[in-house]
Amino acid sequence: MAIRGYHRAQVDELVGRVRGALEGGGPPLAADEVRKARFDVVLRGYERRAVDAMLQECILRLQAVPAQRAGRRRRPRVQTEWLISWVQNANFPKTVARGGYVMADVDAFLDRVVAGLRGTQAPVTARDVRETTFRTGRFLAAYDAREVDRFLDQLAGALEPR
Repeated sequence: MAIRGYHRAQVDELVGRVRGALEGGGPPLAADEVRKARFDVVLRGYERRAVDAMLQECILRLQAVPAQRAGRRRRPRVQTEWLISWVQNANFPKTVARGGYVMADVDAFLDRVVAGLRGTQAPVTARDVRETTFRTGRFLAAYDAREVDRFLDQLAGALEPR
């Protein structure tokens, strides 16, 4: 903290926007917007040289983001409302003796997918679907693992951006 430095809340707001753009959780942000940013100089603000150096790094990282992410949002291959309905109506055979995926885990993941499609949570990507894992259990309420895996393969294909 410097005696006179950049307004902390203004810097924090811009850094939050940069983080959202880089991590995909926020709207796209152009490197020029960061380059043009100006902050008030106040008592007990952030040290100006440190902030300027950090912003230069942010600009370089934003410039490295592929043009597709900086431009329009990529949409799933199918219509969102149809996809939501399809996920909500998924019906898997239950298994007891053979073991399978714990029903509560699968149901919670599918609820997260639907929330992401509706925009109430961060969207679930095709990669997220492919990398998800579930607990397995015997003699518990479980779904047939092969059927769930088959459904998730189809879901990942539907979520692939156009």
